[in-house]
Amino acid sequence: MDITYSGVILAGGSARRMGSDKRFLQVQGQSLVRRVLECLRPLVAELIVATLEPALFADLPAQIVTDAYPGMGVLAGVHAGLAAARGEWAWVVAGDLPFLNPALLQAMMRLTQTADADVIVPQRQGELEPLHALYRPAACVPAAEAVLQRSQRRIIAFYPDVRVHIILPDEIARYDPEGRSFFNINTPEDWALALQQLEE
Repeated sequence: MDITYSGVILAGGSARRMGSDKRFLQVQGQSLVRRVLECLRPLVAELIVATLEPALFADLPAQIVTDAYPGMGVLAGVHAGLAAARGEWAWVVAGDLPFLNPALLQAMMRLTQTADADVIVPQRQGELEPLHALYRPAACVPAAEAVLQRSQRRIIAFYPDVRVHIILPDEIARYDPEGRSFFNINTPEDWALALQQLEE
């Protein structure tokens, strides 16, 4: 049976360090969030945007959801997106990743067919990348809800309660040797670097 996939894009906050709303920074004629959405679109059966400001994203071709656990940070957004997802697996990606790599995304999706896991997550420089990861909502929604009810906010707080498959750096490098997939925009300097790399 074919596996069904959803795509969840986290567009929670505007990032005060940027000095402007990074979600609407323009990349080659598209907002940053829409660029992420369009990268995921060919890979999934549905798109979901999790945000604290749903009115700002009403024009996007996606289901807009908001947190059931307000004030609980990014994990609450992950939970909201996964709870709305109808796919057997769901991407969760940050809305400020200008260099998502389709080859890496597809390689990770192939692992859903073989890995005995509820989460498929890359590891870079010793750290997991939970906002560039695949989740099985059936297992992850109740696990995330349980930790949120205990007032735990770390994105990976529920990982000990589910089966996690870690993609090691050597495997990532086959598709994305520079690790650009995980470059996110937090500061004006990040944005300037991203624009420079896009021009190149």
